[in-house]
Amino acid sequence: MGLKGQGRPPPGAGEQKTANKMRRKFQHIKRKREKIAENHKRRHAFKKEEAKNPKLKAERLRQNIPLTLDRKRVWDEADNDTEETGLGLSVDVERIKRAKKEQEDELNRPLEEGEDDSEEAEDSDNESIDSMIASSDDEDSDEEKDDEDSGRGRKKSSVPTATERATSPSQSTRSTNLSLAPEALAEKFPSLFSSESEKPTKVLITTGLNSTLHDQAEILTDLFPQSVYVRRTEHRHAHKFSIREIAKFASNRNFTALLVLNEDQKKPCGLTMVHLPQGPTFHFSISNWIDGKRLPGHGRATDHWPELILNNFRTPLGMLTAHLFKKLFPPQPEFEGRQVVTLHNQRDYIFVRRHRYVFREKRETEKAVVGADGKELEGAEGIRTGLQELGPRFTLKLRRVDKGIQRASGQEWEWKGQMEKTRTKFQL
Repeated sequence: MGLKGQGRPPPGAGEQKTANKMRRKFQHIKRKREKIAENHKRRHAFKKEEAKNPKLKAERLRQNIPLTLDRKRVWDEADNDTEETGLGLSVDVERIKRAKKEQEDELNRPLEEGEDDSEEAEDSDNESIDSMIASSDDEDSDEEKDDEDSGRGRKKSSVPTATERATSPSQSTRSTNLSLAPEALAEKFPSLFSSESEKPTKVLITTGLNSTLHDQAEILTDLFPQSVYVRRTEHRHAHKFSIREIAKFASNRNFTALLVLNEDQKKPCGLTMVHLPQGPTFHFSISNWIDGKRLPGHGRATDHWPELILNNFRTPLGMLTAHLFKKLFPPQPEFEGRQVVTLHNQRDYIFVRRHRYVFREKRETEKAVVGADGKELEGAEGIRTGLQELGPRFTLKLRRVDKGIQRASGQEWEWKGQMEKTRTKFQL
């Protein structure tokens, strides 16, 4: 049994608690102001030291690199014996190819006097495995080399010059090398990886039944060369053709790909790409669709075949996706049109952009164009290149890769996107 009135605050506790709360508030504000003043004083003193010694500022700028998700990207552990057909395996194809080539070069290199063959082979194996499973980018290895060179007494600037920053591409905009596709993956999808051009590129574009995205579908016909848009209807007197029937119809008429634009609340929400005649089928989701006429300073596209740029597709699944987009564009672009379609992959999101590069005269406030040697390029003293976006602008995300042409929702699939708990692991 408890005492009467137990648990109640004592009389007058309300006023005392309010006073303590205000006192704690003023003390917190005082400590915060002192901390801000101390940091300001420390930065001001360090700024004076940097003014006296420029090397301190250069060292600070070299170490002040933001740690983004792209820099923290992790890869699956893989060695030379790993089967490269697994689409769900996040491995760097270029790194594996480079490690294999280095190992072959080490094995074919003639031995010098006093070298042990077994120890050398073991060291090369360890180095190749470490280079493949390393989670850090090539930039980290370059920084380590710079530190080693400085330790050996070589004087090398740790901060890249303006020429190096202008001429060297960043890690996030690496161009895709389509020749590095795994051989097992090419054997599994011979129609996508075949180098022989049996049929010219011809794309059939359609929508869902009774869709309202006619304008967006017409824009896609402008984006993909040699494409045709055919409407679908759900009228009671019309036959409701399925995707499989439409694919067979298109394949008999020498179409090489089928694109189905899906909608949600009268906005594009998905894009299904079928490689004819036998697949596979890729399912993408669409976000951030913006028509070209809504872009500020946009231009009007012409009928010229554009150039295709594929950036940052590095895994086997990324190579497969890159070859799919490669089949949607003619292999020989028309350079007089000066149009470029860019598919930039970043964190498994594919950003689709279309530009026209234009040449203009250099302004007085602009600097001259320099080459890799730091000297001005001859013939380009008064010329500048600019980009004019044509549109449309949208973002794709791969959701599923089906075997063949879809028949039903429960069919077999090659790869299916799942909820990945590791935020630093990407599939493309």
